[in-house]
Amino acid sequence: MNTVPLSELDKLLDYTFSNTALLQQALTHRSVGASNNERLEFLGDSVLNFVIADELFKRFPEVREGDLSRLRASLVNGESLAEIARGLNLGEFVKLGTGELRSGGHRRSSILADCVESLIGAVYCDSDFERCRQLILRLFNDRLHNIPDLQSLKDPKTRLQELLQGRKHALPHYEVIRVSGKAHAQLFEVRCRIDEPAITTTATGRSRRKAEQQAAQAAIAELQQAFGQKQHG
Repeated sequence: MNTVPLSELDKLLDYTFSNTALLQQALTHRSVGASNNERLEFLGDSVLNFVIADELFKRFPEVREGDLSRLRASLVNGESLAEIARGLNLGEFVKLGTGELRSGGHRRSSILADCVESLIGAVYCDSDFERCRQLILRLFNDRLHNIPDLQSLKDPKTRLQELLQGRKHALPHYEVIRVSGKAHAQLFEVRCRIDEPAITTTATGRSRRKAEQQAAQAAIAELQQAFGQKQHG
């Protein structure tokens, strides 16, 4: 695309590049040629993850390592980076090869997300760590102020386990009861069984893990209902 002056991107980033060649490289997809943004993306990914980890470490002094990792993953992921890219209109600036351009690469989430990381890497190279940290915190400001509840970030199997352990009940048992479909498109049917209270759920998924998570989610719903009935009985 690149139909908008790069000075407009400077305004959106609230950062002006001293070395505009770095900015050009950060916006160049590998489909263009050997001189692309992949190395800057690698660097930006590392700086981004450190800055967000450091910010979470300071904001949540009582939160354990595993939960800090979940919080960071909820903030730094392909979807959130693509949303940030769209907020910066990066699709208007990214340089793509002919094939990617024809297939709408300037709208593709993966390309836009990578571009955010390469821009962060470019800012780091163009200035210093502190300026780069300030940029990241600006880009993630809303997300850092609206961090989701920790419990909601845990996968269903983990939540089910903690729910049972909190009541001193035995852990659930998972069993694959059927696998259907061809090798490249298998469908797994899984049973989740809880001994106390007696609950059995089944679910299907494109992988064993997904099926187990679905079965665990169904078990959580039944378990909460059972616990609720006991409390009111």
